[in-house]
Amino acid sequence: MRICLLTGGGYPFRRDALGGWCRTLVDGLGRFTFDLLTITDREPPGGPVFPLPGHVVSAKAVALTRDTRSRQTGGDHATAAASLLCRGLLSEPEPDLADALFAKGLVGLSVLTASAEHPLNGVQLTDVLLDAWRAGRVSAQEERLPRLSLRDARTAATLLRHATRALSVPVPAVDLVHCVGGTTPLLAALAGRWRNGTPLLLTEARTPVARSRAGEERLSPAVRTVLRRFRRAVARTGYAEAGLIAPLSAYHHSWALRHGAEPGRLVPVPAGVDPADFPSAPESRDQPAIVWAGNGGPESGLRPLLDAFAVVAAAVPGTVLHLVGVTAAHEDHCAEQIERTGLGRAVRLHPLPADPRDRYANGHLVVHVPGPSDPPYRLIEAMMSGRAVVGVDVGPVAETLGDAGVVVPADDPSALATACVGLLSAPARRRALGDAARRRALACFTADRVVRVYGALYTDLAGPPPAPAYELALAVPAPRVAQPATLRWLAEAREDR
Repeated sequence: MRICLLTGGGYPFRRDALGGWCRTLVDGLGRFTFDLLTITDREPPGGPVFPLPGHVVSAKAVALTRDTRSRQTGGDHATAAASLLCRGLLSEPEPDLADALFAKGLVGLSVLTASAEHPLNGVQLTDVLLDAWRAGRVSAQEERLPRLSLRDARTAATLLRHATRALSVPVPAVDLVHCVGGTTPLLAALAGRWRNGTPLLLTEARTPVARSRAGEERLSPAVRTVLRRFRRAVARTGYAEAGLIAPLSAYHHSWALRHGAEPGRLVPVPAGVDPADFPSAPESRDQPAIVWAGNGGPESGLRPLLDAFAVVAAAVPGTVLHLVGVTAAHEDHCAEQIERTGLGRAVRLHPLPADPRDRYANGHLVVHVPGPSDPPYRLIEAMMSGRAVVGVDVGPVAETLGDAGVVVPADDPSALATACVGLLSAPARRRALGDAARRRALACFTADRVVRVYGALYTDLAGPPPAPAYELALAVPAPRVAQPATLRWLAEAREDR
């Protein structure tokens, strides 16, 4: 069986929060062959950063760079498809009708990509958006649309043209497409399904419209509304088209249900790590240390972490904060934030170590401050490492950590600092929580469980149909008695006595 693992700008070419999860899945399912396809808005990456096993037959990255070529003529069919898409986004108050119109428009655009690589380039999309927006403002909707200026419509049209370019990405001819979340890879997966009829398995790893992405806060409310509704509509279309949906947590499960997923198609599969990669090690005898793992970007939760650490450093002098996994693209942002706190000597930046055992070993405790839609992968790594964890209550953090750590409210650096100071000052409780975290990770979040379940999902969704079963009936039924012979023999033996 041949599987296309479709991701958004990460595995196997970049290390990100889901890279380790994807590697675990691919390496563990050696009985399948894999085509690895990732789609990115950034510059094309170099070679794979993860070693690829022999059953990976191809690994390709497609970059959706800005289109600077002359516009192609989309024609009446492209305009009609764009009109349906925008009506579904903006003007239809009934959710079911809106979903149907959006999906019909998206199908039309995906079909047109076979003859015109970017069919929306020839559509007067600004006018189409304005018409749908006017209709939406006069219809009864739960969310009142803000004012859309001509400039806003042009900006939104440009962003939609760029987003729908993912429909033109060719998906390999395989038995199953496994799409790991995200609007961009899901668009490519949907187009592949509509063109080839390939079964689709969707792993809901990140909530698609939890919050605006980095840089989008500078856009007008109307443009942000278009993007939010577009992502939500793509997710709902994916839920409708996928044969199976595998959310990573109860939080992601409930998200999918609220956005139209059928309960019978949902199979929750929590993330897992290999215990051998994250062995429990004794605490260092050096000065107190806190570890935080993240890319260090504006949406990574770095700022509230540093605000809390300023309080911790004053209460427990000598405490060091290790920022692990900071990418080169975000080093300047991290440096600016650290300089703002005035704690430069107490904060140390590290790239993501190649050896997983080095990620959390320096810390006496781990602070987990996830982004708004991050999967709980880093949290599970820290738990498996046997470190006490203080987690911020965002997304699936509370359900993943359970009673094996400390959960504090979101957007409350004071509560985060209090929890950290309490654990740094109580070694026995800290070590007990670390032991409890590892036990919970071993019981619920191991890689072998992930591999086993996904192997079954692949087989169920893309394997050949089961052989027909027949019920055979005897022409002459066997005689029946009130009691089986053994019971009658026991009863007769008791009467003889």
